[in-house]
Amino acid sequence: MCFALGAKVCANISSAIPKSRMNTLPPRYTSTLMSVSVGTGEGSENTIRSYALMTAAYNEAAHIEKTIQSVLAQTVRPQRWVIVSDGSTDETDQIVGRYAQQNDFIRFMRMARPPGHSFRTKVVALQAGQKHLFEVPFAFIGNLDADITIGTTYFAELMERFCQNPKLGLAGGFVCEEAQGEYKRRASNRTHSVAHAAQLARRECYEAIGGYRVLEYGGEDWHAQVSANMNGWETEAFPDLPIYHLRHTGAGTNLLRSSFRLGKLDYSFGSDPLFEAIKCVLRIPSKPLVLGGVLRFLGFAWLSLRREKRPVSPEFTSFLRSQQKARVANMFGREKDSAAGFVARDTKG
Repeated sequence: MCFALGAKVCANISSAIPKSRMNTLPPRYTSTLMSVSVGTGEGSENTIRSYALMTAAYNEAAHIEKTIQSVLAQTVRPQRWVIVSDGSTDETDQIVGRYAQQNDFIRFMRMARPPGHSFRTKVVALQAGQKHLFEVPFAFIGNLDADITIGTTYFAELMERFCQNPKLGLAGGFVCEEAQGEYKRRASNRTHSVAHAAQLARRECYEAIGGYRVLEYGGEDWHAQVSANMNGWETEAFPDLPIYHLRHTGAGTNLLRSSFRLGKLDYSFGSDPLFEAIKCVLRIPSKPLVLGGVLRFLGFAWLSLRREKRPVSPEFTSFLRSQQKARVANMFGREKDSAAGFVARDTKG
């Protein structure tokens, strides 16, 4: 029964993807899928092929309308989408409120807090919003940043990848940013690193890892990915699913301050010191030139000297270091791989 239902569901998801788009996918993604993991407890076709989204928005009036329009244009819309205004002081609330009145599946929330960018409050906003997602049945839950757009079949195609691989717990696309008048893939994209910008998690996986964690230095998406891997789930970013970032990574922050923070983030998760040193050396050509890699390592070293208590378990650190050591071994063991291939991506700052 489950097998037959899974085949029908995945076929329906495929039908939401235009043939012209399907032809652009790698061969392994164009076949009809014949299995699906059922774990939502609902057991219905509509539940298995459904998803719910949450978005935290802080002063995103310049971009969020385009984000909303890209979701409205999806061939498969979310069962529910909760957008939380994280203390916005611009026109974000008015824009979101207008679309929420016009579309039943959109819910708008506002949280009051002191002004300024904060990684902690972003996740607090997401946690507040996710409570309203569980009022409807869904098989996948995801985050969507308020400054991105996606293609009309993005979520339909992403759910198809989950249908094909029952072990896939967390997935998304590749982030693209504008350069010289056209969108190009961000250099830090890796297939093993799922960007938080537009990702979906299988509901069972999301519940197993406890959702997104509130962390002082950010990195909630990195934490979620490592936690998913620890729980036996696979994670993957797909290069053929573009996520169009409407402003460059770090545009809203000081790049030097951000580099130092990322070093502290790396320490807080327990990154392997050798891995960190190699990564920071390889970051030297990236903006800000030289100083970015140096400041990131200094941030890591600073907390190391202070022996600051980490917010993650020893098991988490041990698992992360095993992943990093495997990438180092792979880098030196396979000459055809570029040196940068093993480096964990920067968390968006």
